[in-house]
Amino acid sequence: MIEVAPGIALDESELQESFVRASGPGGQHVNKASTAVQLRFDARRSRALPDDVAIRLMKAAGSRLTREGVIVITADAHRSQQQNRDDARERLFEMIREAARRPVARRPTKPTRAAKQRRLEAKGKRAAVKSQRTKPILD
Repeated sequence: MIEVAPGIALDESELQESFVRASGPGGQHVNKASTAVQLRFDARRSRALPDDVAIRLMKAAGSRLTREGVIVITADAHRSQQQNRDDARERLFEMIREAARRPVARRPTKPTRAAKQRRLEAKGKRAAVKSQRTKPILD
């Protein structure tokens, strides 16, 4: 079990990793070694995530989410397979930590009387400036 956030622990079997060849510079090493990591996590079917956290996680995943509800994270920034593995896992865990935070509900407020007065005075000044821009009427 991997402790991700308070009350959320993922089972190692829920994470699927596959190793592919990385793109970009690296000479002969990049042609021989499969150092890039594709980490897959099924957010929709995970038993470790509460429903509300899973929904927020899937929204946060964006284009990394497949139609089946699987989050795919690709890491190929490092030359080492282990560093890419750690990077991909940390990115997933950070997404889960963000999703675990409940958003604060906004309390609607009304503008004060003074704020309304300042707004109207500013509107009047802008209107006066714009009225000065018109061409003069010649009689």
